[in-house]
Amino acid sequence: MDYQWYPGHMTKARRMMQENISLIDLLIELTDARAPQSGRNPDIDSLAQGKSRIIVLNKADLADSTATDQWRECFERSGILTAAVDSRKGSGVRQLKPLIDKACAEKLERNRRRGIVNRPVRAMIAGIPNVGKSTFINSFAGKAVAKTGDKPGVTKGKQWIRLNKNVELLDTPGILWPKFDDREVGMKLAIMGSIRDEITDEGELALWLIRYLLTGYPEALRERYQIDTEGLTEQEDPALDILGRIAVRRGCLKAGGEADLSKASKVLIDDYRSGRLGRITLERP
Repeated sequence: MDYQWYPGHMTKARRMMQENISLIDLLIELTDARAPQSGRNPDIDSLAQGKSRIIVLNKADLADSTATDQWRECFERSGILTAAVDSRKGSGVRQLKPLIDKACAEKLERNRRRGIVNRPVRAMIAGIPNVGKSTFINSFAGKAVAKTGDKPGVTKGKQWIRLNKNVELLDTPGILWPKFDDREVGMKLAIMGSIRDEITDEGELALWLIRYLLTGYPEALRERYQIDTEGLTEQEDPALDILGRIAVRRGCLKAGGEADLSKASKVLIDDYRSGRLGRITLERP
């Protein structure tokens, strides 16, 4: 199936971002470190033209650290400052303050020459649904100032948040874009939880994830589910076989002992999202 999710409130949110972009000095874009490119809304590039930029690779604790370093190098070669953070634990968040100063250095110097002092930097926080914007803001602020949740679509409207005397943040709802040109982009976003589970095919997602793990992280399947993948990889497509073995290992069985592949798919995807499969990145630069 094609993975597309663009409810009406996202059109409204994009319009709101357009209307407020002139008010900001800096755009801080959060993306998921497990799929840094697929998790970037291409509309944000057009919205942010002429603005200073920082890309924050959030949930870095769930991603392959080597791949995260490669992505940061890739973005910084394009002239965009980056940070890798774990907003839930606050790891890496402290590096944002000096990055904001660096990104806005020219603006701050112009203000100083004009005699404008103590004017806070205004930054817009943007990103796709469920990327952790509110958790990041709360971690950055050191207190609960933004509503959080583990489902996409928690933030519905804009809110200005004063972090300190130097920085004000405009929190915005997570938005996707109307059509994914690459089907796999939608699948990666669905696996990470940025698209509502109710409109996805978890069985198809689980099979895609198994195929990806076999090529990039086979040890994840062996260690988590005690499955010997060596012989299985000789099959033309062993993913269905492996999903059945996961079902048996995790007790996902129907009456009569038949493997419940639907339940096993949910287990696999939940294990990925929670990090129980290990630190796994779904794409490389």
